[in-house]
Amino acid sequence: MVMLGGIIGANLTANKALATLPLSMMVVAIAATTIPATILMRRIGRRKGFALSSVSAAVAVLVAIVALDKASFWLFIVAAMIFGINMAFTQQYRYAAAESVEPKYVPRAVSLVLVGSIGGAFVGPELATRGQFWIASIPFAGTMIALCVLFCIQAVLLLSMGAAKDHDQQDEPAVQRSLPAIARQPLFIVAVLGGTVGFGLMTLVMTATPLSMHINDGYSLEQTAGVIRAHVLGMYVPSLFVGFLIEKIGVTRVMLVGAVGLLATSVVGLQGHTVMHYWWALVLLGIGWNFLYVGGTTMLTYTYSSTEKFRAQAVNEFLVFGMSAIASLLAGTVMHYFGWSTLMLVPIPIIILIGVALLVVRKDPLLDRASITIEQ
Repeated sequence: MVMLGGIIGANLTANKALATLPLSMMVVAIAATTIPATILMRRIGRRKGFALSSVSAAVAVLVAIVALDKASFWLFIVAAMIFGINMAFTQQYRYAAAESVEPKYVPRAVSLVLVGSIGGAFVGPELATRGQFWIASIPFAGTMIALCVLFCIQAVLLLSMGAAKDHDQQDEPAVQRSLPAIARQPLFIVAVLGGTVGFGLMTLVMTATPLSMHINDGYSLEQTAGVIRAHVLGMYVPSLFVGFLIEKIGVTRVMLVGAVGLLATSVVGLQGHTVMHYWWALVLLGIGWNFLYVGGTTMLTYTYSSTEKFRAQAVNEFLVFGMSAIASLLAGTVMHYFGWSTLMLVPIPIIILIGVALLVVRKDPLLDRASITIEQ
């Protein structure tokens, strides 16, 4: 969906500045649904909530087929927004993983649950490039049908998921704090900032890449798919070890490495427009995102008790995907009016900000408590 969203959007609208609007509205839907999704799962459980979201994704891709058949840009936006409802739930898989283990294993649980997406790095681009021709009269309809089948299988698998076991922390506060009290914690602010910066910048660059490569520079869909595949691998392969790395060197250091990776993305992206420039920029983008995303999620879990988790998680998800929505919309606009080089300059001051913030909280007492838990 990320790879094809901008390309399909560009084919369905005459105003190329709006090419990424379907993806932007998808992320808006994610942001708007995060709080309702959290409330719903608090009432009916993670298992039913996740399975229900898979069904919504299946419906979304069926609506997308109708939009492609009718060549309706606005209906495709509706399909993308329904798909965004699903994403609001699936982004919380990592919290379900964190809740299923003892506190000392949270970093590796959050990290390893993302490993499954490595499969998406291979399956997604293959479905995008091969599925476009499966139904001759409707380009990419074959891809959407395949996705519908996969989401139905996913719903069945999620219904078989067991309930997470709560692991009470000995030093949890006896009384639930108010949401403002939780949100005022410096570590909470930096954790949210890490996720917001990581996801926002990743969305900005990733959404713009197919437009820059395929639409502006004329590279084939296969070449573009190869770069996206490398990017997704860069996003999720580090999940094999980043959780263990957090346990060894600490969450702030890992997040700082992620910020450096994002900075390297801009440096490489400014050097040229060859396939290898795109390839290295997107791989570094994925690695930087992973370190900030896993690190930020881990840091967030240090700031709330088990009775406060749903409210804290809802705030984090809303802010992260609210920023992602803005970044997604900006991607098409910046690409249309200013181009790739200007887009590569946008992340630099933001990365400096998160770097300074991480240095400020590197000795926060909550991090000391987390280190003690890991040692035990």
